[in-house]
Amino acid sequence: MNVSAMIKLTVSMAIFGSIGFFTINTGIPALELVFVRCICATLFLGLMWYFTGGHKTEAWNKKEVLQTLLCGVFLVLNWVFLFKAFEEMAISITISIYNLAPIFVLILGTLFLKERLTIRGVMAIAICFIGSIFIVGIENFQSIDQFIDSGFVWALLSAICYALTMFTSKTLHSLSPYATTFLQTIVGILMLLPLCNFSVFQGLTTTNWLYIIGTGVIHTGFVYYLFFDSIRNLPTIVVSVLTFVDPVVAILLDTILLDFSPSIFQSIGILLVFGGIILTIVKPKKEAKELSEKSF
Repeated sequence: MNVSAMIKLTVSMAIFGSIGFFTINTGIPALELVFVRCICATLFLGLMWYFTGGHKTEAWNKKEVLQTLLCGVFLVLNWVFLFKAFEEMAISITISIYNLAPIFVLILGTLFLKERLTIRGVMAIAICFIGSIFIVGIENFQSIDQFIDSGFVWALLSAICYALTMFTSKTLHSLSPYATTFLQTIVGILMLLPLCNFSVFQGLTTTNWLYIIGTGVIHTGFVYYLFFDSIRNLPTIVVSVLTFVDPVVAILLDTILLDFSPSIFQSIGILLVFGGIILTIVKPKKEAKELSEKSF
C-alpha cells in the first residue's frame, strides 16, 4: 500500500470538507466564486508546474488532453451546482446528497461499461434514494417550486457532475496531476468568463477576500493536485473509503461552528445515504478474496 498516497488523499479530503464553511463566508454567488477559484488554481498550479520543471517533461497525449477537457467541464459544473446548493441548504445536508456520487458512478458503469448491477447495488441505490427523501423532507416534494427552492436539485446535479468527473478521469495516466488540473481550471475560466457578473466583487471585506482566495488556492489548486496525484496510486476501495473523510469533516464543522442540528428524519436520512454508499464500496468476503487472488 502506498502510504504517501493515502496521506495525500486523506489531507485533501479533510481540507475539502471545510469548503462549505469557506463558501458561505465569501460573500459572492456560486458562479463568480467558481470563476475566481479557477483563476487562483490556474496561477497556483501553473507556477508549481513551472518551478518543478514538470512542464518540460510532460507526456502530452491527444486523447487524454481531450478527455481531461471534458472532465474539466463536468468538474466546473460540479463546483457551480455544489455552491448553489450551499446557498439554499445546510452544509451537512448538501454534503450528504453530494456524496451520492459513488452511486451514480455505479449506474454509469452499468450503462456504459456493461458492468453487472448486482442485487447489492440495487439495494444501495434504493436505500440512498429513500435516505435522500428523508434528508430533504417529504414536504419539499409536494410542489415543483418547493422542490427547487429546497436546494435538492442543485445538490443532486453536483453529485451527478462529480460522478461524471470521476468516471471520465478514471483512465487518465499519461498527463501529470499538474497538467490535468491546470487544463481543467483553464476550461473553467473560459466557460464562466462570459457569464460572470463582476459587480458582485464591489464592497467585499478583507475577510471575504481571504475566504475567496482560500477556496481558490487551497481548496482548488492544492487539494486537487493532492487528489489527482494520490488516486492513481491507490486501489479503488481505498479511494472510496478515504473520500468519507470529506463529509465527516464537513458535518463536524457544520455542527460545531454553525450550530447545525439535524431533525430525527434528517439524521436517519444521512445514515441511510452513507449506509447505501458503504454497500457499494465494501465488497463481500467471497468477492474480495477472488479479487485478491486475481491480483497475484
